[in-house]
Amino acid sequence: MFTGLIEHLGFVSSIEHDSGGCTLTIADSAPILSDCHIGDSIAVNGACLTVTEFDKQENGGWFKVWLANETLDRTDLGERKVGDQLNLERAMGAHVRFGGHFVQAHVDTTATIVGQTPDGDSLRLLFQLPEPTPERPSLLPYLIPKGYVAIDGTSLTITGVDDSRRTFGVMLITHTQEKITLSKKSIGAKVNIEVDMVGKFVEKSVHAALSGGGGDTMKTYVERIVEDVLAKKGIL
Repeated sequence: MFTGLIEHLGFVSSIEHDSGGCTLTIADSAPILSDCHIGDSIAVNGACLTVTEFDKQENGGWFKVWLANETLDRTDLGERKVGDQLNLERAMGAHVRFGGHFVQAHVDTTATIVGQTPDGDSLRLLFQLPEPTPERPSLLPYLIPKGYVAIDGTSLTITGVDDSRRTFGVMLITHTQEKITLSKKSIGAKVNIEVDMVGKFVEKSVHAALSGGGGDTMKTYVERIVEDVLAKKGIL
């Protein structure tokens, strides 16, 4: 589990492809390797990846992760090049103050940056989600104004949503612009999106109640509410 508060910016120092995916070496990573162990989870641009090898001192500290083809297909990491910066966050410890929102670092899809507008010292960004498919339905039901979204692993607050255009916006204050990669990306670039997991749990619970064994209970509950409202209005 992660918080969406980026700890450090590393950069891709090498990429090694194989038939099942690829290995990324991420350098300049010493600040997050002090307590690292093989097998630890690190969120890289919002994708939870497993450390397969690391060195705390050589070249400013580096670690390696292996990306399966599923990860390359689901995220923007397959488009990263040597020299690209990456947002890094270690898995949340039980002793730390919780500051962002619950982020699993399981990327749902990618979105495209379609707008960048300065607003004083802040920066407004607009993103467009891809057309939904049967395999990857729309994520718009989980995006609400003032709700949370993780973009490239960064916990951000949604400023607006346009369902008809499949777009949503966020605002980055100066401090955030300096600490993450998002402000450095240009229009047309892809970003990794993870919607708030709480919305997914609520949706599944409601569907289960309406279509499963709890359907009659939910129906009875709704009928009682309707009857109560009608009675108060003198209709019943």
